[in-house]
Amino acid sequence: MKKLSLILLLLLIVCVGCQWGLRSNDDQGKTDAVVIERLDRMELLYLTTGDFAALQQMKTMYPAETRILIEEVLQLGMVDEPDINTRFLLFFQDSTLQSLMRDVELQYADVEDVTEGLTNAFSNLSELLPDMIVPRVYMQIGSLDQSVVVDDTLVGVSLDKYLGADNPVYQRYGYSERQRSMMTRQYIVPDCVAFYLLRHYPMPIVGDDTTHLKRTHMARIQYVVNQVTDSRVFSNDEVSEVEKYMTSHPEVSIKQLLSAKNNQ
Repeated sequence: MKKLSLILLLLLIVCVGCQWGLRSNDDQGKTDAVVIERLDRMELLYLTTGDFAALQQMKTMYPAETRILIEEVLQLGMVDEPDINTRFLLFFQDSTLQSLMRDVELQYADVEDVTEGLTNAFSNLSELLPDMIVPRVYMQIGSLDQSVVVDDTLVGVSLDKYLGADNPVYQRYGYSERQRSMMTRQYIVPDCVAFYLLRHYPMPIVGDDTTHLKRTHMARIQYVVNQVTDSRVFSNDEVSEVEKYMTSHPEVSIKQLLSAKNNQ
């Protein structure tokens, strides 16, 4: 009886171990949900109240993101310069930037839809390009400069560039109707994917017809963005040509498409 009990116990352990193994294998390859880091909230707190603790929290929790914001987006100087905190604070006392900050606070209190869109898009992208790392995404407030900033594994969204086509600041600063139509919440996910792809598959910089090559390469990027977002957010003649090419050449992978240096 004791021997039988021991055998049953061993079998139970083996079965449990198999279940763990199967569960682990089932989970392999799944992309975790994208978590958006809200750097913009700490930034907003510091810029509206002068609360030094908020700035310290920015630098401690998000050192790379804060450096990119101050040094590359706003170009205020080096993040470790003695008076950089004051320069950062005074820069945003401008009435236009104050208006943009208020709009960001109102429009982006909830970003659940953006989070879901990014999660789905990067999950789809991982299936097409398994070697590509899903980036960390964060939000910030810039000064109407770059919409999206990217590093090898970081994507930063400047919410001041996505406040809607009818935003009066955009109209006052002379953005065209076409430009303003793309400065909306709906373009955040496509832009994040597009700029991240461009980071890893950059534009060609040499060739007899560099302009044409760049247009072709950008169309390939936009085609992939349409695929992973399950939309036609980018629709033009060049993208249509890429779509026709990929339909008639099913053997061509997305990696081969993006890596190609020549025309289709």
